[in-house]
Amino acid sequence: MKPAVSRRAGLLAAGAATVTVVLWASAFVAIRSAGEAYSPGALALGRLLSGVVVLGLICLVRREGLPPRSAWRGIALSGVLWFGFYTVALNWGEREVDAGTAALVVNVGPLLMALLASRLLGDVMPPRLPAGMAVSFAGAVTVGLSMSGGGGASPLGVVLCLLAAVAYAAGVVAQKPALGRASALQVTTWGCAIGAVVCLPFAGQLAHEAAGAPLSATLTMVCLGVFPTALAFTTWAYALARTTAGRMGATTYAVPALVVLMSWPALGEVPGALTLAGGALCLAGVAVSRSRARDTTAVPPAEPHEHPARR
Repeated sequence: MKPAVSRRAGLLAAGAATVTVVLWASAFVAIRSAGEAYSPGALALGRLLSGVVVLGLICLVRREGLPPRSAWRGIALSGVLWFGFYTVALNWGEREVDAGTAALVVNVGPLLMALLASRLLGDVMPPRLPAGMAVSFAGAVTVGLSMSGGGGASPLGVVLCLLAAVAYAAGVVAQKPALGRASALQVTTWGCAIGAVVCLPFAGQLAHEAAGAPLSATLTMVCLGVFPTALAFTTWAYALARTTAGRMGATTYAVPALVVLMSWPALGEVPGALTLAGGALCLAGVAVSRSRARDTTAVPPAEPHEHPARR
């Protein structure tokens, strides 16, 4: 690959990852808002159905066919674990524990992701990735402690958030091989559809709650399906196909910092100095994890121009 092409591809992947992180951070705020009118399962199903409609229309316009048979195993696993189970568990967990505790527990996910990817996919951890993840995790802990309000955490909520983190990590690792056989749009569309099928037992709850829910809550649920699901999961898949699962997982450590900034104007939650410091640590860790140590050995002329995300 020519250096200019490689650099452009790297920039596009980095841009896609940035879009994903920003939209996923907004989802935490939206879930808390819509969760006042919708139960966890109903909210998950409504969100996924909205995402399937948007993704399906895009597939029709682009004339995307079915994914090849070799990609279906990864798509099915990610659909069940990540789109389905994770979404319900996270919605439920956020009803049981405060936002700080939820952010702390769910951010175990990138660590599990890096370990699973190394074990199952043979991903080699760059030298700075573990250090960057450690800095970001320290930031997540700081944010979690600063936002806990001194109250006791629900054991059920902690378990649910932990299960969500495990499903998130396993779903990403399962999705990675599928992206080598199918397009990002195909993997996202069918993963979302499988997740919606998994959540169909909540259809009765969704119909009942939608009849009495305020319009703002329903619109928020639909927006969750359009932006943090349809758009953000597609940009995530695009970026994941062009880097390692561990490096992409480390990027999501920026989410807690962005959630703090977004919840400030949206929910009236004014962050303290400790919360802001934790958010800064999260962002610093992401920067470290995505950097590359200077190579003092002789390399081909094209190597220095390659984007850090390219391997």
